[in-house]
Amino acid sequence: MGKLLVLALVGILAALLGERLVAFRHRIAASRELKVKRLPNCHLIKGIETGAEDIDILPNGLAFISTGLKYHGLQSFAPDKSGKILLMDLNEENPRPIELRISRGFDLASFNPHGISLYIDKDDTIYLFVVNHPQIKTTVELFKFVEDDNSLMHLKTIKHELLESVNDIVAVGPDSFYATNDNYFIEETLRTLETFLGLTWTNVVYYSPKEVKEMAGGFYSVNGINISPDGKYIYVADLMHHSIHVFKKHANLTLSPLKVLQLDTLIDNISVDPYTGDIWLGCHPNGMKLISYDPENPPGSEVLRIQDILSEKPTVTQVYVDDGSLIQGSSSAAVYNGHLLIGTVFHRALHCSLDSSSGKGQSNVS
Repeated sequence: MGKLLVLALVGILAALLGERLVAFRHRIAASRELKVKRLPNCHLIKGIETGAEDIDILPNGLAFISTGLKYHGLQSFAPDKSGKILLMDLNEENPRPIELRISRGFDLASFNPHGISLYIDKDDTIYLFVVNHPQIKTTVELFKFVEDDNSLMHLKTIKHELLESVNDIVAVGPDSFYATNDNYFIEETLRTLETFLGLTWTNVVYYSPKEVKEMAGGFYSVNGINISPDGKYIYVADLMHHSIHVFKKHANLTLSPLKVLQLDTLIDNISVDPYTGDIWLGCHPNGMKLISYDPENPPGSEVLRIQDILSEKPTVTQVYVDDGSLIQGSSSAAVYNGHLLIGTVFHRALHCSLDSSSGKGQSNVS
């Protein structure tokens, strides 16, 4: 009787582990095959060799890019070099990235930038919020952009117990933002176990000097976050659930769920066109290759565009797809005046010129 009970328990455990393995492989989109779909007017950006994990563009065409991210479980081509913030002026005939100098007193050696967000106040002062991972910890660094000499003045470092594992942020004031925590656990082994078990413990947190509060939860691995041009809606990407969550932002800054849009890819950062309200996504179509990096079989890249997300039937357009032979692991896509920048977690970056048909005449994937 005892042996039968043991065998039954072993069988149940094996079945549970098998179910978890199947679910895990589905969440990371391990088996999706890619059909390459490139735009005709793209070129690799010289000077970006270690990723362009996140990109944010000012209304005047200045693009800010975080590069050099070292993150648990992901490839890095320069593990001993600190990260940087780059600037590209998309109004130039041949825009090239330059490194922004950071004011003295800031610890450049441990700078490990992740998600970024820009905010312009009523006096046209430009603030840059940067998620930083010094020594695998999480801080949010607040800078003021000094346009006269293309530098960043470090204003303060933000730490809080509710900002333990921040992936991305969206600024809503000169000292306030919404942030996504992409994991509950901090230790790498526990993070992996959390993902494997499919725990929905990650969340969205609002931060201001006066209040820090969880505003939404129940995500598998919440990632990119952004805001609609009118400031009324917050968009959140759940990487492992392959979905975009739309929240209504209220006057008291609380969020209420409005809808969920399901997609067949792992969604990383979210960019919003300030003129059209279209959403641009950097995506990972085959996540297993991203976390188990093989230079002979690299991860692919995908860019999606979502139009009319608040409607009953949003239009989802597959704008760009690469099998890893040109760029690997796309994490961001941002547009400005006919320009499309495609960034990656740890690899190269693309600059594409969009014509009137780009992003419209591609195949729909909704």
